[in-house]
Amino acid sequence: MNAQPSTSSSITTGDGVRIAYRFDGEQGLPVLLLSNSIGTDLHMWDGQVPALTEHFRLLRYDARGHGASDVPSGPYSLDRLGRDVVELLDALGLQRVHVLGLSLGGIVAQWLGIHVPERIDRLVLSNTAAYLGPPQQWDRPIAELLEAPDMRATAEMFLRNWFPAHMLEGDNEVVEGFRRTLLATRREGVAGSWAAVRDYDLRRTAAIIPNPALVIAGEHDTVTSAGHGKELAATIPGARFTVLPTVHMANVERQAEFLDAVLTFLTERS
Repeated sequence: MNAQPSTSSSITTGDGVRIAYRFDGEQGLPVLLLSNSIGTDLHMWDGQVPALTEHFRLLRYDARGHGASDVPSGPYSLDRLGRDVVELLDALGLQRVHVLGLSLGGIVAQWLGIHVPERIDRLVLSNTAAYLGPPQQWDRPIAELLEAPDMRATAEMFLRNWFPAHMLEGDNEVVEGFRRTLLATRREGVAGSWAAVRDYDLRRTAAIIPNPALVIAGEHDTVTSAGHGKELAATIPGARFTVLPTVHMANVERQAEFLDAVLTFLTERS
């Protein structure tokens, strides 16, 4: 297979925040936007790029507060995170894309299906939920993170929530990559994103998403449970639902099964 061309750049949003993005794959293919979880950057999808670029031109981006994007202080809102994507699509002249989002990325993808469904073709909502309340449960973790001396304790908490125990033993190269990203992420970005999760509730509005949707859940996910996924799939009209034997990072832990589910859904004829 020939090497796929890639380009990296950034845009500046209406509120002055620089959002970094990257294209991979051949021009002329349908565009698939990938949206990340909290505490990661666009490289969380690196393992899936070769298979996905056989079918799509990939558009990856670092959410505000993460990676090479700016890190504004204070709480973020889901509306702002969603508008970041819309402004990115506008700046790139993209009228309609597929969207694959995991965790917070899946929440942003739901927002897009609710507010700008005409910009979306198909939605894949992985390891995510329409609601992660009650809201007050997030206040203490946000405060403690902002008071912490660094990201070390939070990084280990994320890794325990993301991966099965056997992947955390020894020197797993993939896990170490996620650890490095977490340790390099500024606390303000994680805390601001947690505030967006604290304040959102799409349990009713997800019912107006008109786009074809696939919901993927992890059987052993303790962050966004299989129950959360089942409820979300039941809310979105006509949504499909599949459960993989994973914890939270289904794309990493069971890459082959994850890609099979995603590609089967995105490439089938209407």
